[in-house]
Amino acid sequence: MNFNFTLIGQLLAFILFVWFCMRYVWPPMLQILEEREKEVADGLEAASRGRRELEEANTQRDAIVDEAKKEAADLVSQAGQRANQMVEDAKSQAQEEADRIKTSAKADLDQAAKKAREEIRAEVSALVVAGAEKILGSEIDQEKNAEIIEEISKEL
Repeated sequence: MNFNFTLIGQLLAFILFVWFCMRYVWPPMLQILEEREKEVADGLEAASRGRRELEEANTQRDAIVDEAKKEAADLVSQAGQRANQMVEDAKSQAQEEADRIKTSAKADLDQAAKKAREEIRAEVSALVVAGAEKILGSEIDQEKNAEIIEEISKEL
């Protein structure tokens, strides 16, 4: 065997092998590598997009929570104001009722006092008439008059 023929045969076999690989093996391998590279790039992009969306969602969540806290504080404030208003209304109604009852009681008291005065006047006038009848009916005696006056004053 000659070294040159062996070298030329190996060279031809290698060239044929390289041509075969370039023609039939290399394109599918490149296609697989490109697809894998695209999948990795898409995955990284999706992860990046997901991270951005998560940050936006967190920002929106914080804004919504802040808004909810503000609304809750406003509702509590309004409820407090409404409660204070209801207390003030109840106080004013109670004061009006107390004034009305007081006025009614005063009117009843005035009426009872007037009635009592009238009854006392009637009794006094009856006693005066009775005393005058006794005085006029009996002799004019100083001791007797004093007894009658004392008796009348006891009855009053």
